[in-house]
Amino acid sequence: MELRHLQHFVAVAEDRHFTRAAERLMVSQSGLSASIRALERELQTPLFVRTTRRVTLTEAGRALLAEAERILAQVRAAHEAVAAVQGVLRGTLALGAEQCIAGVNVPELLASFRRLHPDVEIRLRQWGSAALAEEVAAGRLDLAFAYRTEADPEQLRSVPLTSEPMTVLCHPDHRLARGGTPLTPHDLTDEVFVDFHPDWGPRRATDAAFAAAGARRTVALEVNDVHSLLDLVDENLGVAVVPRHFRHKREALTALPLKGTGEAVYETVALVPSPRATSPAARALMALLDDGGA
Repeated sequence: MELRHLQHFVAVAEDRHFTRAAERLMVSQSGLSASIRALERELQTPLFVRTTRRVTLTEAGRALLAEAERILAQVRAAHEAVAAVQGVLRGTLALGAEQCIAGVNVPELLASFRRLHPDVEIRLRQWGSAALAEEVAAGRLDLAFAYRTEADPEQLRSVPLTSEPMTVLCHPDHRLARGGTPLTPHDLTDEVFVDFHPDWGPRRATDAAFAAAGARRTVALEVNDVHSLLDLVDENLGVAVVPRHFRHKREALTALPLKGTGEAVYETVALVPSPRATSPAARALMALLDDGGA
């Protein structure tokens, strides 16, 4: 089994399309197809279901994908480790982050990193914290900035960044705004909530806060980006419980402290693999963060 066969297989699996994968790899489509057929012959099983409109993985293909990604990540790490010993940082930095994460200025940090390490290709992905943790643990991301999560310490380490209380955002004409006082989760049980998808850090922090207080709530308006959440609250369609720093993103909204949640706070961390599995690029980025690079 050749590495290029695995590289070709992963590209087709990611793009779900032979032509697009061939263009990205800068190989001919016939050559790519031949590479996949060679891999299927060696494994004695089809890896893709091919139709005129799309390409999907078979069960065997899904099993191979996880292992192929792990193998290719280890090969990249080996090349990068040798380059680092030679005093030159090369390769790829694959970073994940939630939107508007607290405790780190991601664009500023990446700009500083690029100035110091221009030979490293930077790749950034935005997902919810649960997905980011899975991607780092699987080796598909070098590290991620996310909400604190429970994980196997042998696969994932959490480096604290910052923590802050949660805040209630509502329209200035909302009845809660007129009261102007701190609120408990029980004060909000009859409200219409705007919130993120369940794997997002702010949603998980809010769910934890309500669980700690023994209060129930229903999320009627579920979004996957910060601006949509703020827009819905700005139209007085619901209230949102968010990390305190969100209040500065829409000054026209009323922000009220949330109390009575025990120790439930919004805590952000850097999720990194075990020291043995941490790439040279990830170590360099964390060192820059420790030095105040952002």
